[in-house]
Amino acid sequence: MIFDYAEALRELTIGEAGVTAIFGYCVVFFGLVLLMIVLYCTGAYFKSKDAKAEAQAKAALENVRKEVEANPLKVTPVEAPKAPGSAGHVKLHGVPDKEAAMIMAVVADKMQKPLNELHFISIKEVK
Repeated sequence: MIFDYAEALRELTIGEAGVTAIFGYCVVFFGLVLLMIVLYCTGAYFKSKDAKAEAQAKAALENVRKEVEANPLKVTPVEAPKAPGSAGHVKLHGVPDKEAAMIMAVVADKMQKPLNELHFISIKEVK
């Protein structure tokens, strides 16, 4: 009782083959639609998360502005928000700003990475 695939294929009628093909297409398109829904929901989640963070930053800045307007003689310095991709401050030990900028540019070029993806902690001249 060995199953013969060639004989099984000969027994498949055109109608059965059509139904099998349509069922296969439906399964594939259902999977694609399901994937599209998951990606859309994920994107919506992250957009709302970014919108909340932006609203909180604006509210904090508005609170500081109101405080400064209420007490004009008592002004406290406000740290400006960092630019997207900013890595913060770099400690320079005996290196001029121009040379430090050139060093960072050379390192970024050799690593083939954008400068805003690198994080420099300090630059020190070795003598």
